[in-house]
Amino acid sequence: MPDKIALSFEALVVDDEPDIRELLSEYLRSRGLTTATAKDGRAAIAALERSAGRYGLVLTDINMPGADGFEVLRAARAVNASAYVVIITGYASLDSAIQAVRLGAHDYITKPFSLGQIDVILGQISDRVALERENRELTSRAPLSGSASIEGRLDAIDRRLARIETLLTGR
Repeated sequence: MPDKIALSFEALVVDDEPDIRELLSEYLRSRGLTTATAKDGRAAIAALERSAGRYGLVLTDINMPGADGFEVLRAARAVNASAYVVIITGYASLDSAIQAVRLGAHDYITKPFSLGQIDVILGQISDRVALERENRELTSRAPLSGSASIEGRLDAIDRRLARIETLLTGR
């Protein structure tokens, strides 16, 4: 079995096909993620609105009764702007792929898909989360140590220049 993915958020799997929903949910759990499921778009939107940003990963089908995957995508991004939403569809088209990207989907995959594709997506998300965390840490440290160090160097240069000027002018 592949290594577990270290993500600190939960996943929501949305599909009106019970077999696909359960397969994805079980696979994500085997990769170390906590998961919840929704049987259609309306149930997913309700879960997202109740969750207060708990779901950092949403895998959703496009064609479902009640509300489609694009509505789920909008709701997921509305409650958690940094949520990773993966659109899954059995009816792929260039128009729906473009719409998914414009609405902020992280990825767009077609049915039938392989679990290897899901694994690649999880790896990309995990790498991105790690890079964002590292960037935040470096950014938070940079102003303190960087500016203090630069200011200290500039002060030392100013003192040296003043000393050189004193020596040259004899004052």
